[in-house]
Amino acid sequence: MTNLIGKPLEPFRVYGYCQGESRQYTREDILGSWSVLFFYPADFTFVCPTELKELGQLHEDFAREGCRIFSVSEDSHFVHKAWADASETIRALPFVMLADPAGALARQFGVLLEEEGQALRATFLLNPQGEVVLYEVHAPSIGRSGQELLRKVQAARFVAEHGDQVCPASWEPGAETLTPSLDLVGLL
Repeated sequence: MTNLIGKPLEPFRVYGYCQGESRQYTREDILGSWSVLFFYPADFTFVCPTELKELGQLHEDFAREGCRIFSVSEDSHFVHKAWADASETIRALPFVMLADPAGALARQFGVLLEEEGQALRATFLLNPQGEVVLYEVHAPSIGRSGQELLRKVQAARFVAEHGDQVCPASWEPGAETLTPSLDLVGLL
């Protein structure tokens, strides 16, 4: 498996849909802030709307962390609009749903299931420079936790701002961190 930590976001051009508006998005729209690329298999499915709904409910929490959310599927922006027209939950989403029907983004991150024409359920956190700082990829049948993703965003931001400290397991903002040293080796 290829390690993607530190991988820079490559140039791309796709359409995005959000609350009745559609426009093109590029790499430059992602750079400059923390960003989550939240890949999911397809619109009009079962697990996907539960994840997107939870992210929508946590949107303000992510925004307070300076982090934008972009969901990504292989559907077109027209299908995103049709899903929003058919679903009150999707219509209310406050973040951009990127349309990747050619698989450019999913292929860039190695999560495109070529035969199915769908992306794996995958999450990538990019720093403001557009580099991957964390990612998670798993089977399409397993939903993700928006709350845990938020915690990971908070930890990644903390470490970026406090380079001499690291976050232990299940770290939450305000909790104790660790300063790596030989004195800690084997003691915890």
